[in-house]
Parts: sequence; structure tokens; C-alpha cells
Amino acid sequence: MPPKSSLVQLTPLENAQLSTSRPSRIDFDLGGGLSLAVEAHAPGVFRLRCGDPALLSDEKASPRARVLAEMLLARQEAVGEATVAPRAGGWRIEQGDATLDVQTKPLRITLSRGGHAVLSSSASEAFAHQELDRPEDATWTASFVLKTGEHVYGLGETPGDLNRRGEDIVSDDPTYRALPLAWSPRGWGLYANTLHRVEHAPGVAPSGSAYVLTIADPVLDLFLFAGEPGEILNQYTALTGRAGQPGLWAMGAWLQQAPGESAEQTAALVERLRTEQIPLDAVSLGMPAAWGLQSDKFALEWDGQRFPDPKQMLGLFQKHHVHVSASCLPAVPQGSALFEELEDRGWLLARDEGGAQVFDGCAATGGRAYGLLDLTHRDAYNLWVDRHRQLMEDGVGAPACSTQIDIPDGVCGRSGESGASLRTQYPLLARRALFDAVAGHKVPPEGVIPSTDLFPAVQRLPWQTGPQVPNSWEGLEHSLRTSLSIGASGVPVQTHNIGSASAPLDGMDAELYLRWLAMGVFSANFSFQGVEGLMPWAFGAQTLDHARTWMNWRYRLIPYVLGAIEDAARTGLPVQRSMAMSFPNDPDAHAWDLQYLLGPALLVAPITKPGSEVKVYLPKGEAWWDLNTGHRYEGGTVWTLTCGPEQYPVFGREGHMLCMGPLAQHAGEFNSARILDEVWMFGMPVHNPVVMRNKIRVMQMQGSSYIKGLEGLRILPSEGLEVKRRGAEVRISHAR
Repeated sequence: MPPKSSLVQLTPLENAQLSTSRPSRIDFDLGGGLSLAVEAHAPGVFRLRCGDPALLSDEKASPRARVLAEMLLARQEAVGEATVAPRAGGWRIEQGDATLDVQTKPLRITLSRGGHAVLSSSASEAFAHQELDRPEDATWTASFVLKTGEHVYGLGETPGDLNRRGEDIVSDDPTYRALPLAWSPRGWGLYANTLHRVEHAPGVAPSGSAYVLTIADPVLDLFLFAGEPGEILNQYTALTGRAGQPGLWAMGAWLQQAPGESAEQTAALVERLRTEQIPLDAVSLGMPAAWGLQSDKFALEWDGQRFPDPKQMLGLFQKHHVHVSASCLPAVPQGSALFEELEDRGWLLARDEGGAQVFDGCAATGGRAYGLLDLTHRDAYNLWVDRHRQLMEDGVGAPACSTQIDIPDGVCGRSGESGASLRTQYPLLARRALFDAVAGHKVPPEGVIPSTDLFPAVQRLPWQTGPQVPNSWEGLEHSLRTSLSIGASGVPVQTHNIGSASAPLDGMDAELYLRWLAMGVFSANFSFQGVEGLMPWAFGAQTLDHARTWMNWRYRLIPYVLGAIEDAARTGLPVQRSMAMSFPNDPDAHAWDLQYLLGPALLVAPITKPGSEVKVYLPKGEAWWDLNTGHRYEGGTVWTLTCGPEQYPVFGREGHMLCMGPLAQHAGEFNSARILDEVWMFGMPVHNPVVMRNKIRVMQMQGSSYIKGLEGLRILPSEGLEVKRRGAEVRISHAR
């Protein structure tokens, strides 16, 4: 990995002259053969592109450039309109309540919303450019002012403070777990649209009061967003792409096969779970990869030593109504006949000096050295997709793939990509290929591809796998923080591992296990770890009984959580939403950064320390209903609650409704056309509930609320309300 870019020898942009103006695009001449194009890309969204005018013309882009652009942007064309007018020292570009002021001597910008500035260029070297011997080696910097105490969120995964201010983050280095969106509760968002290296330095010394981006790309391409965090994520995901939809079975509990376990041993664990009445829907087979390319031809075959009869193995789980997920890798073992054939054909990632790049063995290959299939090559990509479609037809539920490999700079793909661009593209292509195989021609696209990889536009491909963490309270908190941080970066779903089979088990006890399980229940999803010491019965009969209670909660919550994921496909909001994202105008809430909203209606205050007492902050401007006691609390307050092992601090948001499903042992027991069982109300309903398939509308009139829903649906009103039915219509009013 090359060192970070130096900021020396950069040329500040000191002058800009208006050249052309259209409703959606305004162009400025920067001198020195450079131009600035400002687009009103969407309401509250401005796109700034600086560079050679020829590179800013979408009409003149090459076919390959268009393919690369589509990897990052789901919507290429600008859909907004703006007016431009002169102002002192420059120009004002306005669309709705969002404005962009462009100061021309020197070049500076100020983004405003509702007449209030939310983001401004730094006073010195706001935009600077460094052109090296080759145009493709150009570097840009952009610098923006950070207010004292201003927090910056997003930018990828972190197990620490969700506020990323003071951190250096490098986009293409896998160790940083970076994602490209940054935002502030102050009302701005920032996205650097490139496959090349981006170095983010928000409030990093020596520029502690500035957010400096260094971008190694011939074109500086920035999207600026004005709005509250929810609006920013909405516009960002509309721009870069939104999640596909998981199937109903994926919403049930998962079981991760332990290292070294056979399929028969894992099937015995599944049978024990069924006997103990612990619901389950999916099994993830462990490493090494369950299948790979044959040694002498481009076809997939199962690992014959582990799975001599794949159909028989799949049948072991199918008889319990359990779906199977298994890992794969687009790897070709070194020394095989296929390696030599594909090397000659140019279908493997290659070294600049010639010959295929050989990577050290990994868990997926069982330690054997390998070459990587060049997925930038269209034919190789399409064959990889086609081969996996057959596996789906054979009964595999979801292929899993993690390919975020630190590809050296001297390695390139067939189309010429190398360095940071190739490191960024490769995991994107690998995961997208599998999603194409799973989703096929379904409308909307449906399926999950479990993976740990992070890359731009990752939110299009749901089911992010959580980190492996120690069996400790710190491990629980680590898993939670990573979920909230990638949610703040636009990823809708992270699943949590309930402990780790690869870490010492002595840190896990009954108290920690139940708190971890309850947090997983009130999340997008989770996975049991398939070793005896981490199964629900390992901690005694009382713990097992509590685990059954929490698992019943999980399956009853499936309609609500799946509805929240569907909501992500419409709005970009994650299932687990941090306090800063959900309550940007309540600074007191931001300090409670382990609390979160689960979907729009439930506030969860996870217990991350031993003991039954927990402090909870209930945000201002709302009233909250305790799911354990039914008590109503006003917001803007801190409460100390006592929660036994059968309780968890969860609160319903006033004006919302919680749609619950029936009890089940697996998703196959749901009536997929009608999976709702009852509705819980938190005060007078105002907001439409998040539901899946059984659509319910809430209407307000004559001082009452009306629910247009299903006949026979049970309605549980909160205290002080009464319910009257007429067929499928339910009237809710204040009790007399």
C-alpha cells in the first residue's frame, strides 16, 4: 500500500469566471485548462466537478467510463433545476431552500439551507490541484470549515466513537473499513464520487478546524447534500442505489457452523434447536469455501471431502425447513490446469510485468495459494454469475463471499484498472455477481449475499455480516457500534454474531448471553454460533427458558423488521438508526451513542454492562411507552430502570404502531399473504406503521384515527384509548 498523499506543491484555484448557465448545470472557467461544473442534481443536492472540460462531458465519455460510472451512481442524470444570479464576489445558485454560493476570486463555496450556512470552504486553499507527469496521476484537495464541537458521522465502520472527527481514513485500504459518505447533524452531507483513493481528514491536525479531502483522480467529483440526516441518506441512496429485498426466510434466526464441524454435526444442532423450541431458518456453512472452480474446467464443484453428496447434505437441513448459506471465492488454485489455461486466456488478475498474480492462501482456499478471477472482464463475470445460478436451482439459499483483499499496486485487470481503483472495484463486482445470480429476474430484486466487505454502493447489496468479536461485554459493544456506524454510512443491515466460536468461551456467562441475544432480537438480525458452549441450553434451564421468550419476540417482530428493510429500499434509512441520525436537533441525545431506533417506532437502550440497572435517555419532543410496563414517559428525560433477564429497555414512540406477527418456529410457518397477528399502539396513531405485505393505512379525521387494515387483526390500544370495529376499519379515539 503506497503512503498517503502529500499536500505540498498543490496549486490553489484562485479564479472562476461564469461561462454557461442552464437550469440543471452551471459552468465556470477556472483558467489553466480547467473547468468547474455545478449541477442541481436533485432537491438539496449539488454536484461539483473540477477538471479538464473534456472529462466533464458525459456525452463524450467512453463505454468503459460509463460502466465505471454506473458502478457508483444508480442515477446519472441531474433531476433538479436551479436559478443562478450574481451576488457580491460571485454567484448564487438556488434550488428550493438550498443554495450554493460560489465566490470566484479565490474559488470558495458556501452551502446553505433555509437561509442558514451549513458548510463553507476553508479560508485558505479551499480547492487545490496537483497535476503530475501523467494526467491520470492528478490529485485534488478540498477543504471545509468544521465548527467548534461539530461532529462528523459516517465514513464506514468503527468499533469506537461514532463521531469520526479527528480520524484519518483511507478509502482503498481494507484495514480502514471505509465508506464514502460523511454528514453532520448541522445539516450537510458530503460524498466523493470516485473509485480512486480518497483520504478523509475531518478535523485532523494540523487542520483541526477543517475537513480536508485528498482525492487521487483527474476529476474532483463531489456531491454536497443539504438537509437533516434522514434527508441526506434518502438523497444519497437515491443517487448511489438502494438495497434489494431479502426473502422472508432470511429474516429468521441463523446458525453459524463452527470450524471443523461436519454437516451431520451441524444438522444435529439444528435438530436440538427444534427439540428445544428455539426457532431457526438458516445455517451458514463454515470455511473453507463449500465450492470452487474445478481444477481443469470452468465449472463449480462442491468440496468433495466435506460434502461427498451435496444433495444429501442439503436434504439434512431442508427436512427441518432450514436454508443453507455457504462461502465461495472467485479463486483458481495455483498449479491447476485451469490456472494455467485462464492465465493464458487473460482471465486472471495479472502483474504489470506479465503472468497472473498469485495470492497467499486464505481460509476460503484452505491455505492454498491462488489466482483471482478477473471480474472486470465481462465474459469472466458473466460465467461466474451463470455458474452460481445453477447452485441456486440446486437448493442453496444464499452464497456468501468476502473478497476485500489488499491487491498490490502492480496488479491490473483486463480493462486496465489497477491500484486503488481495482481494490475498490473488486469486492463490489464479486458481491454484485452473486446477487445477480440469486435475484435473477425477480422484480423487485430479492435475495441476500452475506459478506464482510465494504465498498462504495455496498448498500445496494444487503446482509452485511458483523465482525468476529471476543465473548465479553466489550465484544457486545463492539458489534453494536459497527452496526450503528455502517448504518450511519448508508448500509441498511448488519447481522450480529451471538458470541464467537473462535474466541475463548470462558468470558460468556448466562447474563451476558441473554443481553446479547436480546440486543440481536431488537436488531436487523443475528446468528447463533454453532458450538455447545454458545447454544441457549449451555447456561441452564432458566436461561434456556428466557432464550425461548426472546426468540418468540424475534419471530413476532419479523413483519416490523422486514418492513424497516423495505423502508430502507424507499428511504435509505438503516434498520438500526443512531441517535445522532434519528434526533439531529437534540444534542443531548447524541451523547447516548449506544442507544438506537429500531425502525421508526422503537427506541432500544441496550444493556452493555453487567447488572440489572440501566440508564436510559428518552429524546426531546416525543413521548415514549415502555414495552415492559406500559408506562408513558415524556421525552427529554433520563431514567434509571431495573431490568431482569426477561426484560429489556425498549420504548414505543408515541403516535406510532408496532405490527406483530404470530409465533413460529421458522418462516415457513407464516402465511406469506398475511403475516400480521396484532397491532400495538403507542398513544393515538398518527404515522403509518412499518409493515410487510399486509399494508395498513392510518387516517386522521374528526379527532380520531382510523386504521384501514385486515379483518380479525387484534388491536392493542395504549391506556386512554378505545377501539371500535366495523369490518376491516378500526376507529381509535380517546376514552370517554
